[in-house]
Amino acid sequence: MKTLAHVSEQNAISENSASIGDLIESFLKDHDVKEVSRHGLRRRLRSFTKWLGNQPLSSIDRNTILEYKRFLIGRQLSSNTVNAYLVGVRVFMTWLETSRIYPNVATSVKGLKNDRVHRKAPLSGEQVLTLINSIKGEDLKSQRDRALVVLMSKLGPRTIEIVRAKVSDIRIQMGVTVLYLQAKGSDSKDSYVVLSESTLEPILRYLNSRENLNSDSPLFASLHDGSSLNTRSIRRIVRERLHAASLKSPYWTAHSLRHTAINLSLLGGASIFDVQTMVGHRDSQSIAAYARAIDRLSGNPEKAVDKYLEEVKSK
Repeated sequence: MKTLAHVSEQNAISENSASIGDLIESFLKDHDVKEVSRHGLRRRLRSFTKWLGNQPLSSIDRNTILEYKRFLIGRQLSSNTVNAYLVGVRVFMTWLETSRIYPNVATSVKGLKNDRVHRKAPLSGEQVLTLINSIKGEDLKSQRDRALVVLMSKLGPRTIEIVRAKVSDIRIQMGVTVLYLQAKGSDSKDSYVVLSESTLEPILRYLNSRENLNSDSPLFASLHDGSSLNTRSIRRIVRERLHAASLKSPYWTAHSLRHTAINLSLLGGASIFDVQTMVGHRDSQSIAAYARAIDRLSGNPEKAVDKYLEEVKSK
């Protein structure tokens, strides 16, 4: 087994004394993060151990991590997703080294350059209206799904923010109705989105149709037991509603509705700063990328070439 110069022989763990899976669980218990982050790390590291198969810890070196990186790229994942999986491995390997168990062989493996072009495409204004208008009926499921889609496509909250939202998070702020959200990475609900009349109306209609409702009830609930929807169920609902509206594309997902809200806000004349505040992006460059994409498509220099050649023909 490879050893660090400072790792004592008695602290080095042999492949027979602890499996990689056991070490990962010990790492996750030691890692001081929120439960949702711990769950994400476990899921990503499970992918790594599945790819490793029966390889023991002693066989892992820098080339192993590079091979895993190539495997992830081969799955045609986005650069952000590949980097998230690699970060999970790096953090785990760092813990192994800090715990004097095994050297950090992932330290010099670089991530991919983040792609500012989003792989999840936004819907156009016409497509958003088609989606919303396709959700007909006044049964509780239809009311819930309509309110959910309206909120997501117009204001762009993350799925985890919707999961955390409760009925009491709808409040009046200086005469304006808002929905307080616990943003990703935050410990409290210290940000909000403004609920316009067209966004608030379907939410209130849905809430008025629910039974046994109180201030601590989840804003969007399961039809089975009244518990909060989870991120997976929200993704499923959006996917089913998109397909029912004949909006079928691998690039349209629940996260596409967040992109949609950003695009529609910019097209409607909102500033980059205001949109950044609405969706809770820390980096204004992320919103600027949307604005550049809009300018690129509206500018369309390709048409200018055709126009010029037509002028040449007419001479």
